[in-house]
Amino acid sequence: MTKFLLAVHVLAAIVAIGPVTVAASMFPPAARRALAAPDDARAAETVQLLHRICRVYAAVGIAVPVFGFFTAGAMGVLGDTWLIVSIVLTVVAALVLVVLVLPRQEILAEGTAGAANTDGTDRTEGGGYGTGGTTTHEATRAATVQLAMFTGIFNLLWATVTVLMIVRPGSTTGA
Repeated sequence: MTKFLLAVHVLAAIVAIGPVTVAASMFPPAARRALAAPDDARAAETVQLLHRICRVYAAVGIAVPVFGFFTAGAMGVLGDTWLIVSIVLTVVAALVLVVLVLPRQEILAEGTAGAANTDGTDRTEGGGYGTGGTTTHEATRAATVQLAMFTGIFNLLWATVTVLMIVRPGSTTGA
């Protein structure tokens, strides 16, 4: 049963976390392109799609720690330091995604909605591009750079968790 749980845990991580990390990393430059070309409906649709991928797979990603806890319980490693550190980093990564990445994506995606809007009306509050009502290049760039930074932090946290899961420093169950 342990091997089955471990396989499901790893597959869930690959299927759920992989798309979030890739789509979230692609989002800032795609948002910059869409906001720089407000008449490009395809660019706006790309931003909307990347944001939807991040939202949906973030929800699916809940399966990763759930199966992780079952796997750790079956392996008898719930009290191991490497696992506790991994759990803490997973919680921090989830918070970064939910509190810092997804809301900023939402704001920028709303800013591109006007480009995807076929009736010609501006769907953004204050006429801005998801940057607090301003349309300046600097504000847009700052918003996407900050989002890229938070996305990078999210990705580094998951990479660290992955390494800890593979290396399992101090584990007596073998690597």
